[in-house]
Amino acid sequence: MKCIALLSGGLDSTLAVKVILQQGVEVISLNIKTPFCRCNRLKGCGLIAKKVAEEFNTGFRSVYLGEEYLQMLKNPAHGYGRNVNPCIDCRIMMFGAAKKVMEETGASFMISGEVLGQRPMSQHRAALETIEKEAGVEGLVVRPLSAKLFPPTIPEIRGWLDREKLLDMHGRTRKPQMELAENLGVKNYPCPAGGCLLTDIAFAGRIRDLIKHDELNVQNVELLKLGRHFRWNDSFKLIVGRNEKENGLLREKADSDAVIFEPLNLKGPLGIGMGVPKPGDALLACRIVASYISKKYEGVDIRIIYGEEQIAVVESPDLKEAEKFRI
Repeated sequence: MKCIALLSGGLDSTLAVKVILQQGVEVISLNIKTPFCRCNRLKGCGLIAKKVAEEFNTGFRSVYLGEEYLQMLKNPAHGYGRNVNPCIDCRIMMFGAAKKVMEETGASFMISGEVLGQRPMSQHRAALETIEKEAGVEGLVVRPLSAKLFPPTIPEIRGWLDREKLLDMHGRTRKPQMELAENLGVKNYPCPAGGCLLTDIAFAGRIRDLIKHDELNVQNVELLKLGRHFRWNDSFKLIVGRNEKENGLLREKADSDAVIFEPLNLKGPLGIGMGVPKPGDALLACRIVASYISKKYEGVDIRIIYGEEQIAVVESPDLKEAEKFRI
């Protein structure tokens, strides 16, 4: 018997795989990524999940939901959570992707690390039923950590799994998972925190800005993860790096049409201007970039080079002016 495991690499999904492996089921681990996986900013959830799959000796596949995910994000059928997190629609997409892999590999069912009641929007009973129905996987999703709190699934009814060896975890506490990890010998699991950038209030504001200006695409989402973002009209946007590493990444990821604003006589942040500048936009961008140069240069005229070798001289840049345009 073979199943697909939705494996993020976090504690819950890792434990779910371990529990099912103990029943002699062949597991293919599936890592599904979106542009908003918070862990991608560090080592990447795909890498963590792959290491778990290797440790447990399961198969491994990876699926990326990019532009199709962004199209859903603009108008999710089931709405947003507290910020711009479309949790139910997100899970429907993920289960739909897992269903395709299940069909391709000849697997008979799928498992998920979801725990009943852990997440307020997407892990209550009604939401979980909706997700399964709209993804076309009713009765085929086993949640090993909470299985005894749900009606028996097809794998349990047909005897592919022993229901008595499944669990009844519920709620937001992680203590039962940590105890189970110790009992099963699961070590070096990542911190339970992390998750989706769409739940972050500051990042959500930037996403709303992209949607409002019809600029939501994968490249612009990646840029949202870098720097400080500013907008003062509908046609032009400025991103300013926070450090040398971000300066390099902004230069690398910016579109070829972007205008680069860079201090000429002092060390400081790089600015990337995107869109169609109106009269005065370039000089305002120069003042904003200059305002984030170290205060130790206070009183020094700052020369900013931009565009076709144009140079602006900024005297006494005002950080308050910059912050009022910050997204």
